[in-house]
Amino acid sequence: MNIVYDHQIFAMQEYGGVSRYYYEIANRIAAAKNKVEIFAPLFVNQYFRDDCIIRPQGVKIPCSPALIRAITNPVNILSSYLLIRQRRNVDIFHETYYPAIDCCPHSAKRVITVHDMIHEKFPHYFPRQDTTRKNKARAVHRAHHIICVSENTRRDLIELLNVPQEKTSVVYHGYSISCAIGSVKPANHEKPFILYVGSRGSYKNFDLLLRAFASSKLLRNEFSIICFGGGKASAREKKLLNTLDLPSDCVKYIDGNDPVLAGLYASAKTFVYPSLYEGFGIPPLEAMAFGCPVVCSNTSSIPEVVGDAAHLFDPTITSDLRAAMETVVSSSEYSARLKSKGYERIKLFSWDKCANDTLGVYEKVLGMNR
Repeated sequence: MNIVYDHQIFAMQEYGGVSRYYYEIANRIAAAKNKVEIFAPLFVNQYFRDDCIIRPQGVKIPCSPALIRAITNPVNILSSYLLIRQRRNVDIFHETYYPAIDCCPHSAKRVITVHDMIHEKFPHYFPRQDTTRKNKARAVHRAHHIICVSENTRRDLIELLNVPQEKTSVVYHGYSISCAIGSVKPANHEKPFILYVGSRGSYKNFDLLLRAFASSKLLRNEFSIICFGGGKASAREKKLLNTLDLPSDCVKYIDGNDPVLAGLYASAKTFVYPSLYEGFGIPPLEAMAFGCPVVCSNTSSIPEVVGDAAHLFDPTITSDLRAAMETVVSSSEYSARLKSKGYERIKLFSWDKCANDTLGVYEKVLGMNR
């Protein structure tokens, strides 16, 4: 089988969940004796190392939004249209995002993965000039098949974009941190801490965590919050900390590599995931892998992913999150039970299974029998 992945996500993300997904499945599908190509004349992604089975067919350039807009996108789109669209030896063309221009080869079946429906459910969080919704609608309707990363995402896709269910399949993500569990160095901090990972804006609902933390005498006196990734505190966050009468040093902002994150997961009293919406949600599985009790929202795909291995709360109610955190950090017995359930839950998810199921979708689209 000849499979081509386009340039889009690799020219947009140095690191990130979507590009990590394609990196993981592309290498595994290539290892299964398929011909796999990532056509990206110019790219910024950092996941591909020299020892990878496949790498983007192009030149890695510095990641600069201005450079991407001015050079990367035009070069990649023109090259794809002229060199890929005309080819007749491609079986599957997997679009890695939602292209404005159709570059699918004449011979290929087009597959696309929908990771979430955030732009459709929360349009007020995005600028008016954002074209993602329009491009996504066009891309899914012209696709031969659509992979959804959860049943919840599939339901939202069918409802919001009127896509036939038979045109869709659910393939769960895997999870991975490039750090062996036995080699993790615990994080060393003055106070026990609650861990938050990733961006903190809009639907990620980080403000709720701050409000819940501030409303608890136990939490604000005996714990701190550590935020990994997502950059330094914004002016709005600093203002909220001041409004909540929280000292600035009660929240620490850390960036780093996978071993640093693994150490934080292994050392945190609990990992909190207060998002209002997720298409899948990998961080709770990462936390479980390192024995960290998980507290997370009871909305969208999150309960589907975590099952009974996490303490769920209503992400619209501050007191519900406060009570959830207090329950977990106050009971070593309950924390141990969540930890044990987490180890069992993560056995259901792997990149090997994700790649194998994705290959099954390709074969189904081509009318092949396994």
